[in-house]
Amino acid sequence: MAVEPARVTFIPQWIPQAQFAGYYCALKEGLYSQRNLEVTILNGGPKSPASAHLENGTADFASLWLTSAIQMREKGVRLINITQLIHRSSLMFVVRKSSGIEKPEDMNGKKIGVWGGDFQVQPLAFIKKYNLQVRLIRQPLSINLFMEKAIDVTSAMWYNEYHSILNFGLNPDELRTFFLADYGLNFPEDGIYCTEKTLAEKPQVCRDFILATLEGWQYAFRHTEEAIRLIAAFSRDAKIPVNLPHQRWMLARMKDLMLPGETRPFQTVLSEKDYRFVSETLKEYGLLQSLPPYEAFYKTVHFN
Repeated sequence: MAVEPARVTFIPQWIPQAQFAGYYCALKEGLYSQRNLEVTILNGGPKSPASAHLENGTADFASLWLTSAIQMREKGVRLINITQLIHRSSLMFVVRKSSGIEKPEDMNGKKIGVWGGDFQVQPLAFIKKYNLQVRLIRQPLSINLFMEKAIDVTSAMWYNEYHSILNFGLNPDELRTFFLADYGLNFPEDGIYCTEKTLAEKPQVCRDFILATLEGWQYAFRHTEEAIRLIAAFSRDAKIPVNLPHQRWMLARMKDLMLPGETRPFQTVLSEKDYRFVSETLKEYGLLQSLPPYEAFYKTVHFN
């Protein structure tokens, strides 16, 4: 007698893009269904935040940045990290070489573009670490301020805005990059989260969702063009414009982040050291009052 599939809902923290290609590939290639999961993927983004869906129970699993998840946990949302996919921050500063900025100290007196929310914590820590006196400019989601030379330094994600800068016509040899992770400010990014209740009541579903998702990422990295076409289809369904070369760049960078060294297997354990560093930095900037215990925040899901 056939067993009814487990129906679960997943939401990424943003709109359909190659940052989440593994989930879409796992869905369309039947990798979830092979593990008897019937998965629905919602569209994330500012109008449909993944954190809210996880909190109110309209999603069983969500992709979140570690900074967001830690703050949610402190506020009473009993979420847990069950897989950490990205261990290295891709947040960076980008400057024109013509600005004369060669090292952090050269940013003194400059205008630095920063985003709000969790995106500002690392830049602020960088500014404090190097004792910089700068003018902070709230930058929009676009790179227009940097391209118009309204700011000297722009925040960018390696897999996203940096490529947009290149697409606008600047060459890599005209730019200088400062990966914040290289300056002692590494914040792990995308992880898979669920609630304590979900893991307690559906441990096998959690295991199967993680395994199928990892298989989906492997499939995406092996079949790049197919994955890009799939992202384009999901984007069209969501009525979102899509730039295929940009998505191709993003997928390649996701592979660099998830599988550094090419042949290494996925590393899925959230490091306690990384967790404590991020928590303490959030606390330092008034975004956290107390440190949620690591043992309560991260749970190893055994694949036996």
